[in-house]
Amino acid sequence: MQLVLASTSPRRRELLALLDVSFQVVPPSCEEHPLVGLSPREQVERFALEKARSIANGRPSDLVLGSDTVIELDSCLLGKPRDLDEARDMLTALAGRPHEVHTAVALCSRIQAVESVEVATATVYMCADVDGSIKRYLATGESLGKAGAYSIQGLGGDLIKRIEGDFTTVVGLPLTVVARLLESVGYPVPRSVAEIYLGKLYPNWSRFAP
Repeated sequence: MQLVLASTSPRRRELLALLDVSFQVVPPSCEEHPLVGLSPREQVERFALEKARSIANGRPSDLVLGSDTVIELDSCLLGKPRDLDEARDMLTALAGRPHEVHTAVALCSRIQAVESVEVATATVYMCADVDGSIKRYLATGESLGKAGAYSIQGLGGDLIKRIEGDFTTVVGLPLTVVARLLESVGYPVPRSVAEIYLGKLYPNWSRFAP
């Protein structure tokens, strides 16, 4: 049985590799279109499931992981900005305030009749926009392709005051959830999650971990 990560995110590939599991990466074949009436938490759960299902349907004997991350501010969903103007609007709205980061992880296997999903949530407290910090950050181009228009493991870490919750949830793949889901179906996880969290071997992890 092959473990497959249904993702185009290099961050998710890097985090999953920390578990020392063998896996293939296959881009999911689905579109992320929010449905009216669903909360941000419900939306991200749906997105993760659709990603995993899109690969599991064509590879029924494999075990497929799908994941998605969204930002919730004032009960509204913030995804990835379409351009720098939208990124500026997002960062301005987030500045000086806390928001929630929801990351869902789905696990699917058709041959095993497995379909599970969990959502992890962390709270991120952003710094106020002083001395043009948002403008400088936008100039780096890092905002594009990131939920909420920032990257906690990159230069976007300078915009963040502190977090409450799991750092890997904010990056985009909560490793405690991934390990629990894999172990629940008997898939071996060679490296101790506790060891990984103790070492914090990922950019900016030590900076925000308690």
